[in-house]
Amino acid sequence: MCGRYVASRDPEGLAEEFEVDETAGDGPGEDPAAAQPNYNVAPTAAVPVVLERHEPAVRWLRLLTWGLVPSWSRDRGSGGRMINARAESLLDRPAYRRPALARRCLVPADGWYEWQRLGAGTAGAARRGRAKQPFHIHPVDGAPIAFAGIYEFWRDPELPKDDPGSWLTTFAILTVPAEQGLAAVHDRMPLVLPRDRWAAWLDPAQRDPDAVLALTGPPPPGRFVAVPVSSRVNSVANNDPELLRPIPTPGSAPASVDPVTGEILGGPDTPLF
Repeated sequence: MCGRYVASRDPEGLAEEFEVDETAGDGPGEDPAAAQPNYNVAPTAAVPVVLERHEPAVRWLRLLTWGLVPSWSRDRGSGGRMINARAESLLDRPAYRRPALARRCLVPADGWYEWQRLGAGTAGAARRGRAKQPFHIHPVDGAPIAFAGIYEFWRDPELPKDDPGSWLTTFAILTVPAEQGLAAVHDRMPLVLPRDRWAAWLDPAQRDPDAVLALTGPPPPGRFVAVPVSSRVNSVANNDPELLRPIPTPGSAPASVDPVTGEILGGPDTPLF
């Protein structure tokens, strides 16, 4: 799954990187101008998202709320439980199928966090309880990335129809089986779309189920590294660049694992995976 991620880039830089046409005005979600760097994005946060609307298509950068609320939901409470959508079964659930075929988006990010259970399958695991080590997973080259997402509109039935605050635009992040190397941390990862799939994924005119599913195929592996970081990231109250600082793992010096072959490489200043 993907339950926390990093989105530290400013709206102006994102608009240029993702070739955005509009950011302000009467569009989905909220104006991203006031968005601040977020080193610990958690569900229910309003974060920059790229999407296309209208004919001809206009590419927007807007603030959407993380956690998909289906249009038919009675309240927004379901959003906290629908932060991820499995790519393999994307079209099987009505709540995901409708937006997957009509409302797809890109979620700009710098990387994401995942937690590895310590001592899983060993006697030590019982002594340590459910202890987990957080990892920051990010591109080897440090470039911005885009998670595949889907979004939906929801109107609060408790508010008047003409109330601007009655509409909420929410999104979920697609996940896929983790690639070799990263699977040692967690068995799932967000679907990180290569740049050459961005336009096709955003295209609101593309509603063919087979074509949409084809875009969720696994990208080339070996693009990411995973480094252990402080447990400060466990609390959403902590949100600063220090969360990204690598730390040694308990009882051993940092080592690295080739993300393609799984070969242990070692080294005092290299990532674990």
